[in-house]
Amino acid sequence: MKCPHCTVEFHDKPKEYPLEEDVDGAWGIISRRCPKCERLCLELIHGKALRFNGSTTIVTNIDNNRFIHPKSSNRSPVPVQVPAEFSVDYLEACMVLPDSAKASAALSRRCLQHLLREKASVKHQDLAKEIQEVLDSRTLPTYLADGLDAIRVIGNFAAHPIKAQSTGEIVPVEQGEAEWTLDVIEALFDFYFVQPDLILQKRAELNKKLASAGKPPMK
Repeated sequence: MKCPHCTVEFHDKPKEYPLEEDVDGAWGIISRRCPKCERLCLELIHGKALRFNGSTTIVTNIDNNRFIHPKSSNRSPVPVQVPAEFSVDYLEACMVLPDSAKASAALSRRCLQHLLREKASVKHQDLAKEIQEVLDSRTLPTYLADGLDAIRVIGNFAAHPIKAQSTGEIVPVEQGEAEWTLDVIEALFDFYFVQPDLILQKRAELNKKLASAGKPPMK
């Protein structure tokens, strides 16, 4: 697994600590210690029942688990190239997703709108019209344009215009809408920030090689 503290991959040796049963089933804690940063990673687990297994008690048929320490979204870290003005809302949207898809979607839509206004230079309208403006400009690769258009389709902005008009409000979301919006924002981060930065780095490296060979740099 990837440590949510330091993001280093490690082969985990989990320890399970069963808690109690209630009318909803059985509860327990899974604990892992990262060998790199030596911090604990704790997950709350839910299953069907507690069962004695040899010398220990375990939670059977685990059907749900989520990090309780540290609070984590289980998504990839935001690339360093992404400015804080965009990453703050995105990170918070990731963080609240396990607890509230509505809150996550609201933050994601706000992040998306800010991103389109600043990087795609769309007119300040409602989000649905801003998405359409970007699609009409044909400045995005097909896979990104399709992903962006799917946000509007899944969100059903026509049936729920408040989603398009007030991106920060907590309103009902369709199944998968919140997570899909995060996926698309993540792809847009790569398009608008990561890839241009990589090209600049490679260009700089090439110019160094040209300079060492006594040739003029690329213009």
